Amino acid sequence: MASTHCRSYSPLTPSSSTPSSSSSSSKLGHVNRVLVSSVPKRFLSAKLSIQSQTNSHQNVTLMQDGAVATAVTPIGNETPFKKLKDGLVSIPSTDKGKDGVGFYINENESSVSITVVGASGDLAKKKIFPALFALYYEDCLPKHFTVYGYARSKMTDAELRTMVSKTLTCRIDKRANCSEKMEQFLKRCFYHSGQYDSQEDFEELDKKLKEHEGGRVSNRLFYLSIPPNIFIDAVKCASLSASAGNGWTRVIVEKPFGRDSESSAALTKALKQYLEEDQIFRIDHYLGKELVENLSVLRFSNLIFEPLWSRQYIRNVQLIFSEDFGTEGRGGYFDNYGIIRDIMQNHLLQILALFAMETPVSLDAEDIRNEKVKVLRSMRPLQLENVVIGQYKSHKKGGVTYPAYTDDKTVPNDSLTPTFAAAALFIDNARWDGVPFLLKAGKALHTKRAEIRVQFRHVPGNLYNRNIGTDLDRATNELVIRVQPDEAIYLKINNKVPGLGMRLDRNIQRRFQMLMRGFCWMLFEGERRLFIRSDELDAAWSLFTPALKELEEKKIIPEYYPYGSRGPVGAHYLAARYKVRWGDVGVEQ
Repeated sequence: MASTHCRSYSPLTPSSSTPSSSSSSSKLGHVNRVLVSSVPKRFLSAKLSIQSQTNSHQNVTLMQDGAVATAVTPIGNETPFKKLKDGLVSIPSTDKGKDGVGFYINENESSVSITVVGASGDLAKKKIFPALFALYYEDCLPKHFTVYGYARSKMTDAELRTMVSKTLTCRIDKRANCSEKMEQFLKRCFYHSGQYDSQEDFEELDKKLKEHEGGRVSNRLFYLSIPPNIFIDAVKCASLSASAGNGWTRVIVEKPFGRDSESSAALTKALKQYLEEDQIFRIDHYLGKELVENLSVLRFSNLIFEPLWSRQYIRNVQLIFSEDFGTEGRGGYFDNYGIIRDIMQNHLLQILALFAMETPVSLDAEDIRNEKVKVLRSMRPLQLENVVIGQYKSHKKGGVTYPAYTDDKTVPNDSLTPTFAAAALFIDNARWDGVPFLLKAGKALHTKRAEIRVQFRHVPGNLYNRNIGTDLDRATNELVIRVQPDEAIYLKINNKVPGLGMRLDRNIQRRFQMLMRGFCWMLFEGERRLFIRSDELDAAWSLFTPALKELEEKKIIPEYYPYGSRGPVGAHYLAARYKVRWGDVGVEQ
């Protein structure tokens, strides 16, 4: 598991990910090259600046970790997009950094420039800048870093700092120097106004970034906090006009990654015109939740769970996501996607893949993602008969009138977009054959929560059936992994109620609380374990696209449910078809 206890930072430390075959190529820059006989992983996905020294070993390069590079070969004029051959890394010539031993990389002479594209939006203000400050507060950012906000809005550096300061907190660790740290962080924040499709504006940004980088090795990260329809314009301009000259360039892309298989593939193809796959970080922030990250640890490092993790012992698995509020002005965006695309196809499906995957060869990012892809490819495409959709309607409770989905002024009055969906998915492999995976997601429900519920099979020939009865939901054990709120893992077991007689009840053995921590720091390390690969994205969309098209082509009318209720009744019938009761509707929560 990742930890954010980062009292020291090395921007060029080895990543646990294994670059793909294309990761040794770059679409940016004209430089000299060096043939490497033994290349550490971290040098393959980015152009590295290696400081040279003139000595008696002119054909030998001693890397920081002892790897040896030989046969320096300058290469002539090339186009900016010509790929590097396998086994090559890029180096600019320099006479700095002599250490009396050999060539080396000085981490103190590198910098990271973080550009938040769409800095004036809610996502940037409420999530991205606070996450960056949390990293800085925990000393997870490098010594030399700069944060730039980029958006169309006119704003000064001071105005950006004022806006950002309103959302920064020290909730993780309330040490006495919080205000001091906050002030230091804000001094590193700057703003540049520009159009997302203007190379000239990005060239101006590039000049400003270079001023702050001060000639150091420049690593650049672009976080796209903008609508999907302008991803490509921004990536094109950033790639051609503001890429790192002698370090890595990485781009974070927020969901949604298209609306279906076709649009997702088109987006990926367009991005790869300007970036390599290993420069693209498709972020699903739910994979950074502490309890989601803990899934593999819970399963693979605890002997009591791994033997039970199969169809032999597990009756069903439920992944539940609910919000107790509606679209609240975001209906314009939401109406174009709906709850299946917004939550189920990404957040819940990613958790399902982590839950159900086989033991990876290692904790290397590619090994983990390979196992997730195998799960997704083993799943049956979602059938319309296994889907229930709903939409919340107006409801009056306690003298308060709650609006319907279509009461949102940004939503068409005749919208059929689902705000609730329940689905049954199946994995056709030896481990999970026949086990229903029930997914449920909705807005304007009775509570806010996200959890995984694992319901085990009943005990064969149970001696205590007379005491428990035939209710399978009470007679079986249940493992609950609560992602939010009140993060916890707890197990429901049957045991005797204290006192005379033999009355049994389920005891909730809980709970070890976990602190939610960000995971953007993985980007600086090139860690891809929690980011989505393109083939993984393709496999995910292939499961949902047929049902989504059928819903829209047939104009299926959603079942209406009151704002603040438990959702449409049809969800319970769907679960009952597979002899399951939703775990979040019982007396025990």
